[in-house]
Amino acid sequence: MDLMSNQPADSMPNLLTNFQASLERIKQKIMHIQKATDSMRQDRIALETKIEDAQKRIQHILSRLPDQGDTRQLNLLSDSANSPSTPKIDNDDHEPTTH
Repeated sequence: MDLMSNQPADSMPNLLTNFQASLERIKQKIMHIQKATDSMRQDRIALETKIEDAQKRIQHILSRLPDQGDTRQLNLLSDSANSPSTPKIDNDDHEPTTH
């Protein structure tokens, strides 16, 4: 019997084997976590790149829009706001015509 542990001396190899097996399982889990972390890091980099590209496209589109001093766009907006959305129809059965 081993004096340090109240267990028979022949169980020590079993404990060592179990400990080594536990260490191996922990190593495998750590490797799996590292792979998942690397994958997530690559996904994040790809998403950041996509976001930057989208921001550049948006900025390009915004730069092509007329500035606030351009009254042509404002006139178009004010004309559409003042006009009714549906044409007025008289009470007769004729369809409205455009000339």
